Amino acid sequence: MFVDSDTVSEFKSEDGAIHVIERRCKLDIDAPRLLKKIAGVDYVYFVQKNSLNYRERTLHIEAHNETFSNRVIINEHCCYTVHPENEDWTCFEQSASLDIKSFFGFESTVEKIAMKQYTSNIKKGKEIIEYYLRQLEEEGVTFVPRWTPPSIAPSSETSASCKKQAAASAVVPDAALKEGLSSEAPGHPSGVPEPAAGTPDDKLDADYIKRYLGDLTPLQESCLIRLRQWLQETHKGKIPKDEHILRFLRARDFNIDKAREVMCQSLTWRKQHQVDYILDTWNPPQVLQDYYAGGWHHHDKDGRPLYVLRLGQMDTKGLVRALGEEALLRYVLSINEEGLRRCEENTKVFGRPISSWTCLVDLEGLNMRHLWRPGVKALLRIIEVVEANYPETLGRLLILRAPRVFPVLWTLVSPFIDDNTRRKFLIYAGNDYQGPGGLLDYIDREVIPDFLGGECMCEVPEGGLVPKSLYRTAEELENEDLKLWTETIYQSASVFKGAPHEILIQIVDASSVITWDFDVCKGDIVFNIYHSKRSPQPPKKDSLGAHSITSPGGNNVQLIDRAWQLGRDYSMVESPLICKEGESVQGSHVTRWPGFYILQWKFHSMPACAATSLPRVDDVLASLQVSSHKCKVMYYTEVIGSEDFRGSMSSLESSHSGFSQLSAATTSSSQSHSSSMISRWRFC
Repeated sequence: MFVDSDTVSEFKSEDGAIHVIERRCKLDIDAPRLLKKIAGVDYVYFVQKNSLNYRERTLHIEAHNETFSNRVIINEHCCYTVHPENEDWTCFEQSASLDIKSFFGFESTVEKIAMKQYTSNIKKGKEIIEYYLRQLEEEGVTFVPRWTPPSIAPSSETSASCKKQAAASAVVPDAALKEGLSSEAPGHPSGVPEPAAGTPDDKLDADYIKRYLGDLTPLQESCLIRLRQWLQETHKGKIPKDEHILRFLRARDFNIDKAREVMCQSLTWRKQHQVDYILDTWNPPQVLQDYYAGGWHHHDKDGRPLYVLRLGQMDTKGLVRALGEEALLRYVLSINEEGLRRCEENTKVFGRPISSWTCLVDLEGLNMRHLWRPGVKALLRIIEVVEANYPETLGRLLILRAPRVFPVLWTLVSPFIDDNTRRKFLIYAGNDYQGPGGLLDYIDREVIPDFLGGECMCEVPEGGLVPKSLYRTAEELENEDLKLWTETIYQSASVFKGAPHEILIQIVDASSVITWDFDVCKGDIVFNIYHSKRSPQPPKKDSLGAHSITSPGGNNVQLIDRAWQLGRDYSMVESPLICKEGESVQGSHVTRWPGFYILQWKFHSMPACAATSLPRVDDVLASLQVSSHKCKVMYYTEVIGSEDFRGSMSSLESSHSGFSQLSAATTSSSQSHSSSMISRWRFC
């Protein structure tokens, strides 16, 4: 809601045709109280610039946030123009972008609020325009003549009317400014804003398709719009860009159901392992930088980024012994993320859509050492992960100087490679790549690496044997692998029938806030919060009460001793919350007493009559042999001290969203629990 504004600057042209005014606006955001308290603000400030051109009959409004600009970047542009074919019509265009870098752990909640309010205020904008039009009619103004130069002075009534019209137009962004957000994925150049998603009958802009997506049939365009719309309605995180959605559709021959399923799995996987931030937060070990014989090298003739891998010169056994599978996998993921970034850059440079890269693999030096079983096992796992999460990113694979041992390696790995990907492989034995149909057909002569007879110096490391002094024991590698994948802020846990998963949080100061964010990856669970004055015993496998279970899909820890009685040894502080498979839950609890709080995820048994025969979305990382009495959750918790809050905390908000391949649309309902003072929004 608009509260107040101050004029920062103002400009008027001498002839009065152009009027530009910049304001600093004070807004009251309709956000959960908890979010405001954590942020430490009651109001937010936006800078709005209105440019009114009477001569061209246009009004441009630009706005950006001033508050939290280092955490959240919001840009909005509105444009009012005269219809080129009918001067009695007014055209309105609006584009906006939202990029949440960080927001106290509530990124997904802020994004949901922004989406919800932006949608509602599009409707409100129309109501405001109609309100001022009715006000003009009540004043007897039914026609506003066009602006004329000062030499022909307009009447006082006309001047007043023009000013009234400008005020009516300018007030729309003031009221809608706080909602000036959209689901547009960041990264699209401002010159070509991403089209807003609509119904499946809507069409994307032809120039946008040509510039960023490539040739699409009407059916393919419709599939893209429908899948993107479904993601906007069900996915609580950032929506992937159109180019990435299109990759999953192409990989499944534009079968929406199949593309949606694999995309759900991939988005869950990316969130769990924080893959979106891998380039900014993870530095490869020095061993990789010295002995991994691969790197980016210019681009091919089609403008695709070119990655060079000297596999024959690389000591795969030494790298696995020195680093383990997980470090190698993470490094390959960082290479793929860098490839996506380079594709975006080359799209801008070449002015046409580039969504894949070319890989050149030199096999000179390949021998039986490369067929070491643990190394092949690591390679197969890497191929499996890349195939599942980076479809249609490999435009072409050039395999050069394949030795006699290559057919053995190819027999091992080819079954794990998608048929569409295998068609992109070109294999050259010996020096065949130098002849007709060889390397020069795909790569310009001036960028052919020197080790392949070209004149371009290639800065890819030469590889070589990893010193055995860098080898590590199996125990050290296992601990290092665990450390790599637990660097994510999310943890995985398995929940079994009769064996809930529980975590302990000790609270020293009352009025602290326990926050949580978890996804139900498989099965249905019940979420509970308990309080106890005494600490449970540490989990022991041989204990009759508290115990722990280790499973491939995540840990299972039980803290509440079976001898404890509810109401005597511990108490329930929140009503149980039933969470369905595919749902994401974010919430908080304001602690009333110090002591020990236990967060519990418990198996939920559905009544027989409520059971469903519809297929479920399996977690991409779950084991293939999963019991029907097993659930899996991925969670993150944090405690915020009372000293971080301003004033007292009297209410609590929690958001609850659904993300399942079976969801076709979203509905909302709300319910309140007076005993715990929780207000929930449910999108399922």
